[in-house]
Amino acid sequence: MLRSCSVASSRAIATLVALGTVLGLFATACATRRPVVEVPVSKWPGYEFFVLAHHEGLDRTAGIRIRPVEYPDPQDIVHAYLRGDVRIAPLTTVEVVDICARASERCPVVVLVLDESTGADVVLARPTIRSVADLRGRRVAVAFSTLGPFVLARALERSGVPLAAVTLRGMTLGAMGVALARGDVDAAVLYPPFSMQAERQQNLRRLFDSREIPGEIFDVLAIEPAWLREHPAEVEALVRAWAQAHTHAVSHPDASHAVMAKREELPLAEFRTTLAGLRFFPLEQQKPLLAPGGPIVRNLVAVQRVQRQLGVLPAGGVLPVVTDGPVRQALAR
Repeated sequence: MLRSCSVASSRAIATLVALGTVLGLFATACATRRPVVEVPVSKWPGYEFFVLAHHEGLDRTAGIRIRPVEYPDPQDIVHAYLRGDVRIAPLTTVEVVDICARASERCPVVVLVLDESTGADVVLARPTIRSVADLRGRRVAVAFSTLGPFVLARALERSGVPLAAVTLRGMTLGAMGVALARGDVDAAVLYPPFSMQAERQQNLRRLFDSREIPGEIFDVLAIEPAWLREHPAEVEALVRAWAQAHTHAVSHPDASHAVMAKREELPLAEFRTTLAGLRFFPLEQQKPLLAPGGPIVRNLVAVQRVQRQLGVLPAGGVLPVVTDGPVRQALAR
């Protein structure tokens, strides 16, 4: 009897050990199953660092799996956010203000400054137009969903030309080069890769670029408020992966730039030129930018004012909340 109890006990122990091994493997598998975070991206060099983070496995190191979803036009990302198809979106501050005006209940939260344009946004004109002042009475192509109208308004303001003195022609960024070549418009507000493609194909004059208005042109990471509340760890991991991608690009510039230039469909030298027209902020420099009354809040207010002058926004309306919460959490890791 004692012997049979001993055998039974041995078998029970063996069974428990085997079960524990299986459960341990299952737990390990569950622990390594990283949440997938979809990030929509359009053609803009500043957005490439999310793609680079995924390409180099930096997202997995941060504890998530980035799934870049490509959109042909920035406005498509705005529509996808408004439909609820995406919860996270890299956007210009114009696009964020536009979303808040269209659907205040989905007004996103700004959690990260992706870049500042320091020369990348440009006003290009046919060669017979020699200055911004010469745009008076001319036709200028703008994409209303982008920072184009804001850039144009600031360029005209600095030259003493009222916005009402030019004729705005709304069109997609991809159509502007052809419109300039045909003479359908006299000037256009563009950014890479569209600006470089247009300059490569024809003789154009640069009348103005964002170097002349430092601290005014930003791209940001915007998060749906409910998603941010429900997934703070994923947002913090996304911020860390983005920061690690920038660090990787500094230490491995040739390989990193080649990956990003390929998706932008730009020669490597041209892609590096576009990066020179952008300023990136490490996490340590983000907190003052995102502070109450700081540069991003002031920029959102200024963008809203210009958009109202253009008649594309109604009076009133809300502005997005700006927070440095995910940045502070990432820095604390």
